[in-house]
Order: sequence, then C-alpha cells, then structure tokens
Amino acid sequence: MLPERLISVAPMMDYTDRHDRYFLRIISKKTWLFTEMITTNTLLHGDAQRFLKYNQSEHPLALQLGGSIPADLATCSKMAEDFGYDEVNLNVGCPSDRVQSGRFGASLMAEPDLVARCVADMQSAVKIPVSVKCRIGIDEQDEYKHLRNFIHTVSESGCRIFVIHARKAWLQGLSPKENRDIPPLNYAAIYRIKSEFPQLEIIINGGIQTLDDAKNHLQYVDGTMIGRAAYHNPYILAHVDQGLFGEQTAVWTRKQILEQFLPYVEQQMKQGVSLTQMSRHILGLFQGLKGAKAWRRHISENAYKPGADINLLIEAAKLVEE
Repeated sequence: MLPERLISVAPMMDYTDRHDRYFLRIISKKTWLFTEMITTNTLLHGDAQRFLKYNQSEHPLALQLGGSIPADLATCSKMAEDFGYDEVNLNVGCPSDRVQSGRFGASLMAEPDLVARCVADMQSAVKIPVSVKCRIGIDEQDEYKHLRNFIHTVSESGCRIFVIHARKAWLQGLSPKENRDIPPLNYAAIYRIKSEFPQLEIIINGGIQTLDDAKNHLQYVDGTMIGRAAYHNPYILAHVDQGLFGEQTAVWTRKQILEQFLPYVEQQMKQGVSLTQMSRHILGLFQGLKGAKAWRRHISENAYKPGADINLLIEAAKLVEE
C-alpha cells in the first residue's frame, strides 16, 4: 500500500535523476519522489527506455510529463503505467523559455480548458492517479480568481490531485531561477483553495525548508512538496518516516546513509556510469556539520579523475565530524 502524499520531493531538471532518487530513498522510505520533467516528444521519438528506467527501490515514484497534446500525453501516461510508475503528473508550472515555445509548462495556466482535455485523455488511458503541478498564476493574472477558475475547470475533468507552487510565474522579464525566488509566496491562496475544494487533494510547494515547515502547512492542506532544500540539504528528510508517519525505525546517521549508497555507486560504475554522475547528488549530505566544506571540496576536486571510485567518498567522509 502506498503512503499518503504528506511529503514529496519536487521534480527538478538536472537534479532528480535516477541516481539522486535512489539516494533520497535511502534517507526516507515514505517520501514521494518525482522524475525530472520528461517531454512527450522525448518519449515518443527518443529512447523511452533510457528516460523511463528506474530502480525498484524508488517507489512511491511519479513520472512528470511536459506537453500539451492530449493524445500524446495519453500515450505517454500509458507508457508510465506500463513501466510501473505509481502516478503521472502534468507540468503546468515550469516557466522556462523552452517550455513556453513548446506551449506547455506554466504557459498552460492561461489555457485551463486545454489542460482539462489533456488530463481527461490521460486519465482515460491509465488506472494510476493523474495529478497536475501548477503555479498560483502567471503574469498579470489575479492570483486567486484565475487559480480558482483553473482548479475548478481542471477538476471537472476528473483530476483530484493538484500540486500548487505558491508563487506566480512571470513568463516575461524573469528567468526560471528568478521565478523560483522573486515572486512573493502566497500560501494563503492555496489554503483557501483547499477550503473551497475540500474533495480535492491539495499539495503545497514553494519555500518549504524544513520538516517543521511541512508540519505547519499540513494543518491546512493535504500534502507538502520540498524542492531545492531537499537537494542541497537532503538530511532534512531523515526524520520524515518517524515524524510524519509514526515509523518506529531508527533514524540513520549521515555516514550510515553514505554506507548504504556505496554499493549502488560501485554497481553503477561497473555499468559505465561515471562517479561524478552520482557523487554530485550527495555533496549536501553533511550540510551544517564541521568538515562539510572539506567533504564537498575533496569530492569536487577528485571525483572526475581517472581511477576515482567509492574509496574517494570514504576518504571524504573522514573529513567530517558527525
């Protein structure tokens, strides 16, 4: 049985690949994980096996899709289900120029009827849940009026799970990075959506830095999603299973987590994966501890060198006082 979506790690391009997800799953068994956004064209016209493969330990796991053609999204949703994903998510929040030119991501906030058609076709193709990740608005839209209309329209198609980033996306004038920080957070709008649509599962995203932040939000919504905070300081997930789900298991130390990750690194390197493809995801493991900077430096300066292997990570960990 799948855990509730009380907490999840956001889909992040260039971050939440399969190696990062394997690492995060060691830290928490209950946190929902998401793939990076994968476009429908990538799956339909590229090497789908390469982009969809994952380790079975990663469950619960959702595939995030980017696209705006209902039939293509339906086909790719079925691919996700066939590969064993637990959920498929439609990206209606990414503000990059590339997704705007492709008529998907945050630009779809202006087309709720199209999103509703996309979701309806996706749901008709699969039995797993279909969710939508969106913003509270774009550009000059009234944050609550347009968000409410968007949620109402898309939910009429049968969608019951919405992940809402509590910031607007400005499609002109701000870069994707600036769109993550500059538009002010408006948590109240999402709380209000939950109160107006109690039958929907509403998950809040944006600016959540700690487990205590997540607990505070859970007084008003059904779930929380943490983004870059969980990447740069992954140990914030270490108490999730105990603190949110009541698990009685012991909380592993950071060095115990590293020990659990090393056999995976070794196995992947035998298959041709470079050490740097995996070591980059664990640089934040010792965030806040004495020696954390030396840990990061030792890995960053040496992981790319010929012959570097798991012994480099073991050496780097000795530089940290836990």
